[in-house]
Amino acid sequence: MKALSDMERDKASSFITTRRLYFRTWCREDLELATVLWGDPQVMQFIDVRGAFTEDDVKTRLHQEVENESRHFVQYWPNFLRSDHTHIGCSGIRPYDLAKNIYEIGFNIRSAHWGRGFGVEAARGVMEYAFRTLDVAGLFAGHHPGNTVSWHVLKKLGFQYTRDEFYTPTGLQHPSYTLNPEA
Repeated sequence: MKALSDMERDKASSFITTRRLYFRTWCREDLELATVLWGDPQVMQFIDVRGAFTEDDVKTRLHQEVENESRHFVQYWPNFLRSDHTHIGCSGIRPYDLAKNIYEIGFNIRSAHWGRGFGVEAARGVMEYAFRTLDVAGLFAGHHPGNTVSWHVLKKLGFQYTRDEFYTPTGLQHPSYTLNPEA
């Protein structure tokens, strides 16, 4: 019997698929993938005032994603191209207001894959999973005030502006939005 390659195993364990992407969960062995994503200063410029994460920062972030999956069955899941298994980033949800069953949606796309619509496609896959499978009451999203691309993506996805909210990692007020299942 032939053993599955890592890529075949990844695809077999996927639980969200879109036209071009599949999602799986982060695991502790994904440090290299996580480093390529969160160690990229272009990706991190709008996410954290420190810019690119250090190796310890990446380990901490990866641990947080694994813990979110363990505790809440959600995370910002790694995303891969269905065609060749290339890692393009991550997208998903994390707890925001559990008492109201509201989750925060987010997507971090590797800079080499910007401008191809992966953020919109991944977010739509996450939205469908969140509303149909997890039955969340609503989604929250925010973005760095200088990140006009994220603003356009959220607008395209149907999110409605609600307020500016302080985001500790950047030290800034981020425009914030919500989306309900009916939207």
